[in-house]
Amino acid sequence: MDIYHTVIRPLVTEKTTYQARQTAKAHGGTYSFEVHPLANKTQIKDAVEKIYGVRVLDVRTSNRPGKLRRFRFRYGRTRQTKKAVVTVDRDSHIDLF
Repeated sequence: MDIYHTVIRPLVTEKTTYQARQTAKAHGGTYSFEVHPLANKTQIKDAVEKIYGVRVLDVRTSNRPGKLRRFRFRYGRTRQTKKAVVTVDRDSHIDLF
């Protein structure tokens, strides 16, 4: 899978911008991305390192199921996504804004 198809887009919310500024003792900030549903952790790590030029320490993933919603007179589902939370090295930084 191509690295540009692995990472779809960065998730920019209030919670993720707060997490990006927080630093632990040996870790840098954490950044959230929407990724391809079939991508595994090593593919996500390689893609983020090559696209943004940072050193990735940890990758956590979660599958977010689609929610049931009403569309006019019928019920449907929103799409299912996969979210990856990437922890970068203390000296690395990703500019998302």
